[in-house]
Amino acid sequence: MMLETIKKGLVASCQALPDEPLHSSFIMAKMALAAKQGGACGIRANSKEDIIAIKQEIDLPVIGIVKQDYPNSDVFITATKREVDQLLESKCEMIALDATLRVRPNGETLEELVSYIKEKAPNVQLMADISTVKEAVNAETLGFDCISTTLFGYTNDTKGSKLFDNEFYFLKKVLQSVSIPVIAEGNVMTPEMAKQVLDLGAHSVVVGGAISRPQQITARFVEKIQKG
Repeated sequence: MMLETIKKGLVASCQALPDEPLHSSFIMAKMALAAKQGGACGIRANSKEDIIAIKQEIDLPVIGIVKQDYPNSDVFITATKREVDQLLESKCEMIALDATLRVRPNGETLEELVSYIKEKAPNVQLMADISTVKEAVNAETLGFDCISTTLFGYTNDTKGSKLFDNEFYFLKKVLQSVSIPVIAEGNVMTPEMAKQVLDLGAHSVVVGGAISRPQQITARFVEKIQKG
């Protein structure tokens, strides 16, 4: 199972949205290949097309998501059954869903999506992308296989917060509050930070922008230089 494969290792998030220079399933597949060659033990990817291309390129397990904006809802990571069906077709080993307590599109609920996936594909593991401890506890109750801190700092209630604030206080609270594996994700920018979250007890760590978004990496260099 994927959770065993990624234990105490690095998952590389290989994503590029339509307005980004590297947006291409071919490029993301090559990015995933580079990540594998660098020692990544898993990939997190966005869209059915990217996941299929990645799986044709490498044999690492994939955490699949589909990002889709909907009117009247802030939930955009695997928000509805439509996105779930696309991910099931991609044959990814794990599906990550927004597991916040926010209202989902089309009147669907998180509970319904969890049941839907478990019924259609019981071998596919489920990751809960959360932003609060309460959401983490709720996700465990609903039967998710693991928790990810992905959305901490990206919801209205947590905006501006960073995973590493106050010596990783939020990660520590989540680890204390649930018994299922917790994956650290969100603004993990350095190898030292990745090592820190694993030492604190995270099951594994997902790193995205620091690996796969050259425009962000370049901007950090430029900002440092300009500050002198």
